[in-house]
Amino acid sequence: MRKIEHIGIAVKDLEASNALFTELFGQAPYKTEEVASEGVRTSFFKAGPNKIELLEATNPDSPIAKYIEKKGEGIHHIAFDVADIRAEVSRLKAAGFSILNEEPKKGADNKWVVFLHPKSTNKVLIELCQEID
Repeated sequence: MRKIEHIGIAVKDLEASNALFTELFGQAPYKTEEVASEGVRTSFFKAGPNKIELLEATNPDSPIAKYIEKKGEGIHHIAFDVADIRAEVSRLKAAGFSILNEEPKKGADNKWVVFLHPKSTNKVLIELCQEID
């Protein structure tokens, strides 16, 4: 894992949250997109070298909708940039971590993504990200 790629924040209303974070950071999101396969709309902000991803559910069965229903809005996951996502999955699986999706899937911001189950990471949802070539 080379660095924190972004911090994901679950929100109920993406437009209202975009306005709030635009005021907070003094700049608008640099990207907004929908990831239909995950039932989510996202926006990304840069704060110095760091990125923040806001996530809004697009349907009541999406993981973000379920998260907000259970825990409310707030930090949803921490994503780490990796050079070789398949190698990291193999390494972490061998080390005993529980992998939610062993096969990388296309996520937001032009990334391949894999998630680690929070039960194996002190209740923190971890996302591995690799830039799609």
